[in-house]
Amino acid sequence: MDLDALRTFCLSLPGTSEDIKWKKDLCFLVGEKMFCVASLEPPLTYSFKVTDEEFDELASREGFLPAPYMARAKWVLVNDPVRLKTKDAARYIRQSYALVAARLTKKRRNELGLE
Repeated sequence: MDLDALRTFCLSLPGTSEDIKWKKDLCFLVGEKMFCVASLEPPLTYSFKVTDEEFDELASREGFLPAPYMARAKWVLVNDPVRLKTKDAARYIRQSYALVAARLTKKRRNELGLE
């Protein structure tokens, strides 16, 4: 998945916004909470939140690392995107979106049309 495809997919999820943080990262947010972060500078890397059960397995797989600064919250960094099929990347990003959206208040989910 290249940056354009990643951006198109993330922005297709309801209530998603984007922002540039740290001058070099494109962040995708739901309710002002990040669910995916991509590098704007080559080479493309991106990170997302995973379940507790998936974290150790993915973080130790070739092409992945525990995400710097975010690993404690169970985020992984895809540092070799060719190692992850597009459909699998979409599934993980959709799951990250759902994990983050589930932690929003009911009021905020309603405001975003997620309820």
